[in-house]
Amino acid sequence: QSKIEVKYSNLTGEWNIQGKSADKGVKATNTYGTSRISAYKIIEDSLNLRDVRIFDYIYDENGNKVAKLNIKETTIAQQKQASIKQAFEDWIWKDPDRRDDLCKIYNVRFNSIRPREYDGSHITFNGINPEIALRKHQKDAVARIMYGGNSLLGHVVGAGKTWTMVAAAMESRRLGLCNKSLFVVPNHLTEQWASEFLQLYPAANILVATKKDFEMKNRKKFCGRIATGDYDAVIIGHSQFEKIPMSAERQKTILQNQLNEILDGIAEAKAENAERYTVKQMEKTKRGLETKIKKLNDQERKDDVVTFEEIGVDRVFVDEAHFYKNLFLYTKMRNVGGIAQTEAQKSSDLFMKTQYLDELTGGKGVIFATGTPVSNSMVELYTMQRYLQYKSLQERGLQHFDSWASTFGETVSAMELAPEGSGYRMKTRFAKFFNLPELIAMFKEVADIQTADMLNLPVPEVEYHNEVAEPTQFQKDMVADLGERAEEVRKRTVDPSVDNMLKITNDGRKLALDQRMINPMLPDDETSKVSVCAERVYEIWKDTADRKATQLLFCDLSTPKSDGTFSVYNSIREKLLQKGIPENEVAFIHDANTEVKKDELFKKVRSGDVRVLLGSTSKMGAGTNVQKLLYASHDLDCPWRPADLEQRAGRIIRQGNTNEKVHIYRYVTKGTFDTYMWQTVEQKQKFISQIFTSKSPVRVADDIDPTALSFAEIKALSTGNPHIKEKMELDMEVSKLKLIKSSFMSQIYDLEDKVIKYYPKKISEISARIKGLEKDIETAHKHPKIEDRFNTMTIDGFGYFEKEQAGKALIERCKKMTSEEPVLIGDYRGFSMELSFDSFQKQFYVSLKNELSHKVELGTDVFGNIQRIDNAIDGLEKRLEISKEELANTNTQFETAKAEAKRPFPQEAELQEKTKRLAAVEALLKMDKKDDNVIDTDVSDAQAPQQKREYAMAR
Repeated sequence: QSKIEVKYSNLTGEWNIQGKSADKGVKATNTYGTSRISAYKIIEDSLNLRDVRIFDYIYDENGNKVAKLNIKETTIAQQKQASIKQAFEDWIWKDPDRRDDLCKIYNVRFNSIRPREYDGSHITFNGINPEIALRKHQKDAVARIMYGGNSLLGHVVGAGKTWTMVAAAMESRRLGLCNKSLFVVPNHLTEQWASEFLQLYPAANILVATKKDFEMKNRKKFCGRIATGDYDAVIIGHSQFEKIPMSAERQKTILQNQLNEILDGIAEAKAENAERYTVKQMEKTKRGLETKIKKLNDQERKDDVVTFEEIGVDRVFVDEAHFYKNLFLYTKMRNVGGIAQTEAQKSSDLFMKTQYLDELTGGKGVIFATGTPVSNSMVELYTMQRYLQYKSLQERGLQHFDSWASTFGETVSAMELAPEGSGYRMKTRFAKFFNLPELIAMFKEVADIQTADMLNLPVPEVEYHNEVAEPTQFQKDMVADLGERAEEVRKRTVDPSVDNMLKITNDGRKLALDQRMINPMLPDDETSKVSVCAERVYEIWKDTADRKATQLLFCDLSTPKSDGTFSVYNSIREKLLQKGIPENEVAFIHDANTEVKKDELFKKVRSGDVRVLLGSTSKMGAGTNVQKLLYASHDLDCPWRPADLEQRAGRIIRQGNTNEKVHIYRYVTKGTFDTYMWQTVEQKQKFISQIFTSKSPVRVADDIDPTALSFAEIKALSTGNPHIKEKMELDMEVSKLKLIKSSFMSQIYDLEDKVIKYYPKKISEISARIKGLEKDIETAHKHPKIEDRFNTMTIDGFGYFEKEQAGKALIERCKKMTSEEPVLIGDYRGFSMELSFDSFQKQFYVSLKNELSHKVELGTDVFGNIQRIDNAIDGLEKRLEISKEELANTNTQFETAKAEAKRPFPQEAELQEKTKRLAAVEALLKMDKKDDNVIDTDVSDAQAPQQKREYAMAR
């Protein structure tokens, strides 16, 4: 083992174990390794956050060497990887000293944050519309933006983020905290934003971009107006923002710095024999950076280009900031769900501008707003942190994603279809996140999270209705067919480009919506959820005719068609018209394809002239403010993301709705994918709520990651397998028991620490105190208080035989104190006296010192001071009695703690039993054994020789 060295590179964040093949012991090759891969290689991959993979190499028909993932050997190796991780986790907490050291390091680095709370009640808001009063949470958020710096307004849909940002911009400009604010909003909302801006501040001087302003011939002129105009604010669209470039010089400087880091990293990685995959990834990044720099160098300097630095903006407000979540980052992990490893130009552009604004304003120039800071995965939270608190990440050593991921997350790997549909690959995703209280505390340094339950907004009461439609025989048969298709896909007897799990999932969702989505020649069933929905809409339309109440229908899967082909939209409209609803009262959001048309349509809905509006989440979600008369909202299908569901509900559960109570209907076709979809979204929403609602979030939570259903889930759904429900129940029960066990083990660790350190130290201290008291009592007995006269007190060498004289001398001695340092002034009844002054308490004390020191508070009463000193000496026996009781109690607690520390987890048997049952149920849900070989295009060149060597040695 002396030949084995572990090295770490600060530049690349790469761990490297040299001499991996030196140890041929049983633990390296059998207990924690396999015949194909040693334990040290598995440990190296684990340190680098990579899943273990075993490859076989063959030659295809063209003579090219092809890597094939050996699933059987990979599964065995990944089980060993899990064993190593668990063994390490068990080992690292066993030693109390190591445990104590790690806790201290963690607490200093991450658990030392107390997010500020902002109070905006004092802000006057000069120039604001006197008819509008901002709510408390809005004023507090304005205070955060003004005094706290970079901020994210994570406010629930309908909480008034627009006015909050407007007020913050206007008040900051009035106080000289910023010069010019730029609002970057969704393209279709620029005019609506301008209208709401002027509604709040009627006298504001704002500049609003139109589509024509950013056409090539007009762009320079418009940017010139931004630069030279004395505007309170400028409002532009997301796509227009990207067209205002950073200067080429700054871009080159940033890119060159990144390139220098990459070059250093490549050199170090090669010197340390790092895995080829890591080097390849860095070289790929290097080539991309070099291409960008060359492109910038080749560009001729155009004097007519107005750059971002030149327009004079020092504060940027980004509305619906979640549209910028695809920000590139480098990671050693492969194919990680939720991480953008392809560059989104608009996100890179925004990141560069936020870095510039941080430099310009000291981290006070970027404000994000979104009702959904996390929609797909907790990884998105890291992206938000990079934009808004990059310096904080650097200070905590978390600027590299892998460092952040290893601190707060845990990954698992699974098989999935490759994006191009040509084969399968291993996909790594975050299974769960932990240390969430510290992560959220750090995030809340910039994030102002306000959920519906926190705000108690004046919104209508909502009642949810689940409408269950019975499936037709066609639907039952086709759901069963989906199971057979999944079986064929699993066996790989069908080309992935022809059929795959994503296609099956989408067909399953379409089938649940309406069987005519699969084949328009199938009959229109009267009991389908489309028919049930149409009937419910008609009933509400009829019952609320006196007040012209309105309704929204959401459907993402089937948009209206003009070519005569089937769509759910057209079918519902036909049904509603047949029932007697006038044609002019039913509208599709898709027909309003311009801002002017959309504005006209929304006015008609707000007035009740259009009473039924159909649309998709993307077109009828954010920015659709038609709540005035909304009485009911209908969800015909279920989106993958809770954020989409929240956007739908946010249209009706909104301030400004004149109805006291509203209704949300959700339609489910029994025995189809619908039930599972709604359960899945509910679980995801529960996860988000756990984190963002509570002041102290749960410590561990599973991640959310929308994807296609798995083989097992489709098979179970298509066959009506009852085990899928049992699995869900067991998942929750096992998670709950693990949480209870985690809390129990924390208590055990705390008791172990007390047994080893706290109680022995306390017993020693009390015992020493008892010995000291016994000796001091002995001294007091030798100098008893004389009944008929005063015991002599010596102060500064003079003896005082009268109590009054001694008392006066003591007070006078206090007046002569020149510093806070204690000074020895004399003695009394066998005890020396030390005088001191406590500047914090503004109080004089005299300490009677012998074996122990006994502190007595001094006042201005001549006789009272002497009495208190006598009481302290005469009370020593009572203190001895109390100390002996304390020692006895502490010894009892010590013995109890020793016994408790050895106590096993009382629900261990139940946890083991349910974990075992869960594994059995999961096995029942799984298909037959998978094929051993799967093509994987994402393979390390270095893995093959290493695995061949280890395989040969093992043989």
